[in-house]
Amino acid sequence: MAKIDLYNLFQNMEKEKIILSFKGEISKDLLSSIYQIVEARMDSSNEDPKRKKKLFQVLVECLQNLYNHTESFTGSPDLPIQTGSAIFMIGMNEETGYRIVTGNFILNENADQRKERIDKINAMNPQELKAFYLEKLSSTELSEKGGAGLGIIEIARKSGNTIEYNFNKVSDHYSFFTLCIKVN
Repeated sequence: MAKIDLYNLFQNMEKEKIILSFKGEISKDLLSSIYQIVEARMDSSNEDPKRKKKLFQVLVECLQNLYNHTESFTGSPDLPIQTGSAIFMIGMNEETGYRIVTGNFILNENADQRKERIDKINAMNPQELKAFYLEKLSSTELSEKGGAGLGIIEIARKSGNTIEYNFNKVSDHYSFFTLCIKVN
């Protein structure tokens, strides 16, 4: 194993005010544990209850999105990484609020559609977002993964902020999709 400068990583996490970080395979049991950890940390802080509720709602949507949309692959010759591997971090800045960052692998063929959807949501004002949410809620159309596409809409509605994202093409078949949400 190569030498790892864990102290440097620790310092960077301190600088970025990371309060929780995870890298690995996302499972239902893990999500349940994360929710408990975040709830306990929020309960022990003097955080405003409304802000705490908003953060928790956005976090649940972000992690469900990560759980439901991380591509699984086994032995892909162009991507020698663990099946279902993903990452997320929660950071806190007293001036700007919380930041939730997630990252997962997606198929390149799905990147443009996801980008278009986020751009469309980012262009909407709160009233348009609510109407779009209600439209999707009443629709019987489901995605390949069984969802109605409400998660990203809810993230935008609950956070009240623009959704930041990035796609890093890492192979001929996969991109690493990063999502960053600010919760004031």
